[in-house]
Amino acid sequence: MNILLTCVGRRSYLVDYFKQAARPAGRVIAANSNALTSGMLAADKAYTVPRVDSSEYIPAILDICQSENIGLVVSLFDIDLPYLAKARKLFIEKGIELVVSEPWVIDVANDKWATWEYLSEHGIPTPRTFLDVDTVLSEIEVGSIGFPLIIKPRWGMGSMSIFRADDKGELTFFHGYAQKQIEKSYLNILSREDINKSVVIQEFIEGSEFGLDVFNDLKGNHLQTIAKKKIAMRSGETDLAEIVDDLRLVILGEKLSVLFKHRGNIDVDVLENQSGDLFVLEVNARFGGGYPFSHLAGADYPAALLAMAEGKPVHLNTVELGCIGLKNINLIKAPV
Repeated sequence: MNILLTCVGRRSYLVDYFKQAARPAGRVIAANSNALTSGMLAADKAYTVPRVDSSEYIPAILDICQSENIGLVVSLFDIDLPYLAKARKLFIEKGIELVVSEPWVIDVANDKWATWEYLSEHGIPTPRTFLDVDTVLSEIEVGSIGFPLIIKPRWGMGSMSIFRADDKGELTFFHGYAQKQIEKSYLNILSREDINKSVVIQEFIEGSEFGLDVFNDLKGNHLQTIAKKKIAMRSGETDLAEIVDDLRLVILGEKLSVLFKHRGNIDVDVLENQSGDLFVLEVNARFGGGYPFSHLAGADYPAALLAMAEGKPVHLNTVELGCIGLKNINLIKAPV
């Protein structure tokens, strides 16, 4: 079966994982708005497509599926998930398995304000989150929250426009500065409908950070949760991590699986405060930058997704607990 990876960007490692899963008969095709990325160069064949917010984006993806005999489509980035989710019926009609969750799941995961509301409503601890400076200042006055605080894009990913505010002056400045950065970046694709509320302010929780890969089947049933302790971070992504055996994290992953009923993998960031309490920081409805550590420890979710799409039995590996991995940089010579 041939596989299409959309918004492939720099995720060349995921391209390699899917190529290994598809061998010997299948091919991995990449699609991206920028042709010169490591993910595009790693694929068996690559297509440059319009921006995700273009009316031509979904038709272009469907054309690739038809010309390349694609049976499985997986998105590698948050930004096209809403568009793919809304177009799901078009893929199903053509017999293509689209590993994207329902639109409401994508909306909740992509929107940090909606994430806070949804998780709080269902009893999952998460850092307190606010949409405006005035509300935060009022909470500070009554002593219900204090500095430091974290300012970040409401619809964002990676480390873009994330700031720590240690006083009222920094809170006001960084809030306005982050909003201006978002307006000038690709993040405005997701936030343009509510640009004046494109920034959230979150409670700062000091402690250890963990990442979860919560893997479901294509009907939304939980199959496995893998927990990693983040040892080092770089540019918003995990750079060094260890696979850990922590039943609390596994149970948390199972709860999130039941709540979201997502398809395939979701990437979850979890904080443990100094008292040992767990807080869900963010949910990404896709493969995250921490998945390679799970794969290194023995997981093979690309192969599992391919087996599901082909109607074959799925066998999930037991991962190696205590496995420590670190990312390195490989140079790829670009075509002239």
